[in-house]
Amino acid sequence: MKKSEYFALKFENDTLIFLDQTKLPFQETYIQTDDYKRIASAIERLEIRGAPAIGVAAAYGLALSIKNCSRQSIESTFQTALDRLANTRPTAVNLFASLNEIRKTFIQNVTLPDVYSVLKECAVNLHNRDINNCEKIGKNGLAIFRKKSNVLTHCNTGKLATSGEGTAFNIIRLGFERGLVNHVYVDETRPLYQGLRLTAFELEKNEIPFSVQTDSMAAALMQQNKIDLVIVGADRIALNGDTANKIGTFNLAVLCNYHDIPFYVAAPSSSIDRTISSGKEIIIEYRKKSEVLSFNSFEIAPDYLDVFNPAFDVTPSHLIKGIITEDQVYLFPYNFIL
Repeated sequence: MKKSEYFALKFENDTLIFLDQTKLPFQETYIQTDDYKRIASAIERLEIRGAPAIGVAAAYGLALSIKNCSRQSIESTFQTALDRLANTRPTAVNLFASLNEIRKTFIQNVTLPDVYSVLKECAVNLHNRDINNCEKIGKNGLAIFRKKSNVLTHCNTGKLATSGEGTAFNIIRLGFERGLVNHVYVDETRPLYQGLRLTAFELEKNEIPFSVQTDSMAAALMQQNKIDLVIVGADRIALNGDTANKIGTFNLAVLCNYHDIPFYVAAPSSSIDRTISSGKEIIIEYRKKSEVLSFNSFEIAPDYLDVFNPAFDVTPSHLIKGIITEDQVYLFPYNFIL
């Protein structure tokens, strides 16, 4: 496998193959399964992560749940699997959009003798759609560059977070290939270090020059005029453009506003939740305190400490200069009802 040929997940021989991202960057371990329970567990453990990738993995998991199911138990088995997968992570809207698409396909075709094949085809279509969306997002995003730029990014938005080449990361990658990106600054992204472990891994694989900094160092970089623009991903976008993304994103948006630096969000249109009007309605996932107090089972503080550990925050839309989807670059003010 070439350096750039790693992948988050793929579907072969009626099984899902995924990269265990909790072991990166030191081990590239791929896991193969046809068990929806294992897929659900992988999503919860962040072995599979990133809103688009979660949606695709859940779609395959739900299809696989009935692969060897008897006709008598097919509906109850499907519902049990649907409930299990829907309860893995609450914030990323892609998860629920994908599960709903598989659910509707199941309802329409449940009487067919081989409904599994129909659900599998639906999941494959979702997978291919995500790959195509990543390509379009990358190309659309090139329009935001006004000069050869130093870019700051947060968390991870590349191949590891999607089925394709990524969202915000793909804009950076294509920008670098076209001479539009000079250097990338990567927030480590506490508490689980997705920037340090995953984005740095991807930048190195793609031979893009970069530096890693702690999240609290971003302001100093901006103050020293080392950042030209910021690009991040999204887990859920409200109709007014308010955006939920990895915790620490809101900090960056506020800093960009103060320093007059453009702040962009890149995400597929499936990340737009058209059932909510603003970010106030976004459900934020809170994770266990051990993720802050320890890392890889190594304790860095006493476990009796009280911890505030939201996985995401919400950036108000007026702080976002543009939202880049597979359709176009939308500029503030946003109205995704149209």
